[in-house]
Amino acid sequence: MHSGAVVLLTAAVRGEVAACPACSKSSSRIHSRYRRTLTDAPIAGRLVRIMLKVRRFFCDNPGCRSKTFVEQVDGLTRRWSRMSEGLRRMLTAIGLALAGRAGARLAGTLGMPTGRDRLLRLVRALPDPPIGDIAVLGVDDFAIKRGHHYGTVLIDCETRKVVDVLVGRDAEPVTAWLREHTKPAVICRDRASAYAEAARTAAPEAVQVADRFHLWQNLATAVEKCVARHKSCLAEPAETTLEELAETGAADPTGTMADRRRAHHALVHELLTQGAGFRQIARHLGWSRRTVSKYAHAATWQELVVGQKPRPSLVDPFKPYLARRIGEGFLKASTLYREIATQGFTGSYAIVRKFVEQYRSKPDLTRAPRPPSVRQVTGWVCRHPDNLVSRDTEQLQSILDRCPELRSAADLVRSFADMMTHLHGERLPTWITAAEQATLPGISRFATGLTADLAAVTAGLALPFSSGPVEGNVNRIKMIKRQMYGRAGFDLLRKRVMLAPR
Repeated sequence: MHSGAVVLLTAAVRGEVAACPACSKSSSRIHSRYRRTLTDAPIAGRLVRIMLKVRRFFCDNPGCRSKTFVEQVDGLTRRWSRMSEGLRRMLTAIGLALAGRAGARLAGTLGMPTGRDRLLRLVRALPDPPIGDIAVLGVDDFAIKRGHHYGTVLIDCETRKVVDVLVGRDAEPVTAWLREHTKPAVICRDRASAYAEAARTAAPEAVQVADRFHLWQNLATAVEKCVARHKSCLAEPAETTLEELAETGAADPTGTMADRRRAHHALVHELLTQGAGFRQIARHLGWSRRTVSKYAHAATWQELVVGQKPRPSLVDPFKPYLARRIGEGFLKASTLYREIATQGFTGSYAIVRKFVEQYRSKPDLTRAPRPPSVRQVTGWVCRHPDNLVSRDTEQLQSILDRCPELRSAADLVRSFADMMTHLHGERLPTWITAAEQATLPGISRFATGLTADLAAVTAGLALPFSSGPVEGNVNRIKMIKRQMYGRAGFDLLRKRVMLAPR
């Protein structure tokens, strides 16, 4: 029967015996009867409620802790539940896909009104999927709260499924997990020392494979440092100042940041020459060990200023208007200040005057074409030559002709790319030797760093395994985190990452 928007179904269990859930022994002695009300999946948008008549049985096993028990219907009921198993599966699937608030809104639209807390309880109650034998294990970290808390995700690289999610990105949780499960034959990881230590400790027979993506990313960072050190070669030299530029070279960075980096670099290297270790220097100066290591490994203080961006100015949004007015020949700073003040400028008159003064000797604003940036040239060097447009190819070739150091860097990058693409890991020692002998800023240090993890890097450049599935799941974790807006705990995040449909 149905009443308005609710469909009522009356049913009864007709079996003669039932099995005790505590001891699994069958019983036919009936203690009593009562009705259970179950909510089922909707029909044509109408709520469905099942009035189910069930019986309570005596348990005839004298050793059982239960004296009576209620019979259950497979696929329909479970103890203490007021919803059918079919509705539970549907709500659980919605909770896994959308979590609390969004899931509750969708369930209500589909005719299954529920609360967000119930959806989250259903997700948390799900058992973890079984973990079988894993041949190729992928390991990577992800940010639970960037800059504060991190986690580790473990992936079966063959099935591309998440195996487990751990708290922290140190060696201890990964080591404990590897000791409790079957050891994988291959472990794909980034170049973090924590995961390498965990693999050596708990799975010494596994082949460690350094991820090619991170290798290429590290090489690109090294190339950017090298290009920045030869920034003077990027601009087309003027014929009248060609010899002068060759003599003067690139100017050192200036400003407060440069002065501070110069002083800190000198201080750290002075303490190192006195025999102090990284940890001693960190405690003495009140810095982190990572900061001390950054200064200690920098050959010159100029390397530490690479990539510093100028601070934005209040006049930046009004520069197009000022340039147009100055181009018209109007160079009175006070008038220009009043004009942009009516447009919303909140800065001082001194800022506008400083901007105008640089054009008073050349009011026509004719400028030479801007040279390519360090990032642009780095992209050209690290990109396949066939993927560059003709104009970029010509500019890059011109730069390489002017700078032998950048040509050597480009040759090393293309040699490494060929080795990585065609899996010729056996050529890595020769490449490292050539890169170290080139003494190029950034690249030579990158090559030296490869020797600390040589076996894993060689395997990464020789074997077909990679951390691609791991990186894909890390991106998926970011999407799941955004859905929950940071309100969920780690337990719910772990369940959704492991069980949510892909």
